Amino acid sequence: MTDLAHPDRLAKLERMRAEGLEPYPARGVVATPVEQLHALAGTPEEPGPGIGQTFTVAGRLMGLRDFGKLIFAPVDDRTGRLQVGLQKQRLADWWPHRKLLDGGDQVGITGELGLTQKGEPTIWATEVRILTKSVAPPPEKWHGLADVEQRYRRRYVDLFASAGVREVFVQRARIASFIRRYLEDQGYLEVETPTLHPISGGATARPFDTHHNALDMTLYLRIAPELYLKRLIVGGLERVFEWSRNFRNEGISVRHNPEFTMLELYEAQADYRRMMEIFEQLLEGLALALHGTTEVEFRGRTYDLKAPLPRAKYMDLFAEHVGCDFHDRESVLAKAREAKLDTSDAGHSAADYYKLANDVYEHFVDPHLDGPVFVIDYPIEISPLAKASADDPTIAERLELFVGGMELGNGFSELNDPAEQQRRFEEQVAAKDPESPAEVDIDYVQALEYGMPPTAGLGIGIDRLVMILTNQDSIRDVLLFPTMRPQQGQPSGDDAGADGPGASRSAVDVSAGS
Repeated sequence: MTDLAHPDRLAKLERMRAEGLEPYPARGVVATPVEQLHALAGTPEEPGPGIGQTFTVAGRLMGLRDFGKLIFAPVDDRTGRLQVGLQKQRLADWWPHRKLLDGGDQVGITGELGLTQKGEPTIWATEVRILTKSVAPPPEKWHGLADVEQRYRRRYVDLFASAGVREVFVQRARIASFIRRYLEDQGYLEVETPTLHPISGGATARPFDTHHNALDMTLYLRIAPELYLKRLIVGGLERVFEWSRNFRNEGISVRHNPEFTMLELYEAQADYRRMMEIFEQLLEGLALALHGTTEVEFRGRTYDLKAPLPRAKYMDLFAEHVGCDFHDRESVLAKAREAKLDTSDAGHSAADYYKLANDVYEHFVDPHLDGPVFVIDYPIEISPLAKASADDPTIAERLELFVGGMELGNGFSELNDPAEQQRRFEEQVAAKDPESPAEVDIDYVQALEYGMPPTAGLGIGIDRLVMILTNQDSIRDVLLFPTMRPQQGQPSGDDAGADGPGASRSAVDVSAGS
């Protein structure tokens, strides 16, 4: 046992065994969900059809109120909380075992459904079974875990002890179901692509790498599924999406976790305008499904997600908030120095300059992107997988959606010219950026040589989307098990209100999860 196990509870565990009671039985009980029992109970004014009938409820015992010959206790299951009443006169044979019960125990209680004098639905027990003895006491007075870090480390306690936490993850599951239904109704096929990649690609980020012993080769945990999904478009699947777990070896902040979830989708015969329509419809539909309105509260502000959402062009925002043209090197360098950005590499190559120029954009423009707003038409130089506009070859048909000051998604009309794609890959490799691929993905270029139809793609950061739709301040509040430092080492002091090192969006970030 660990130091969490309480001596008094351990003593009760031994007493149970001595008295012939199994504290960890192999079989559970067939129980009626609490939510259903509430409906069956009705109200004092209109008693329901379940009053007087016998039911079994199973769940965690959430404290005990002992009145001598009567004990009241709430029981929690996945659907809610219901009071149970334990009376000596109904439980004569079991009553001597009552002192073995503790708050936190998993129990199965069978009895008659009724209403108390105050009108509270209650199971009046005729049989009590301890299904699992809890040897670690729950948080004091069931007020939840006060230590925020312990909430993330011991989510299994947080879920049953802290108000509202379980509902966040129920909502997250509803969001996932809604998105899947929407895309399937649009003719999309859900697919699965590799998590281990021979080349780190599809976005710009530092990857995690590992070694495959049998093949004696380095593999990378995926940073984005994009290039594999577009191979499927080449193969004729035409509309595909993937619920993708991605991994980026970067900073941790209220918006960033090394392991995160993205939705990526690709559609043949579409462009970035179609992706904006899909994104808008998803957001509006989700808000209505979860809240009954298109208005959502996030970090103390109200955001209306009703379609259509506003559009703003990257170059216009750059000129407005930076005060010069994106390609005006001297002015951009001056603004970079004003922002105290590192300009040491800005003159080494065109790629270095454009990366710095986008850093300048992020510094001066991002604080104004409260949203919701689509930023569109990015410089082609920072969009290596996007198709150039037919009207202006210096502009990429690319979108990013911002809500609450966070980037929620990234999409574009996809580049499908194999020669141009190879040239851009080669430029990336030549730049020797540690966050860019170290080699050209020749297999992907070869796939394009077979012909990919005009295609558009969209990536949505699901964790951030859930943050906004459930009004949670930190990404850790919407991840069941966020990445944490080991407890034995330094405390996990990741900034609670600011981004950690290395967490800024990359100049050529082509995926929504960064």
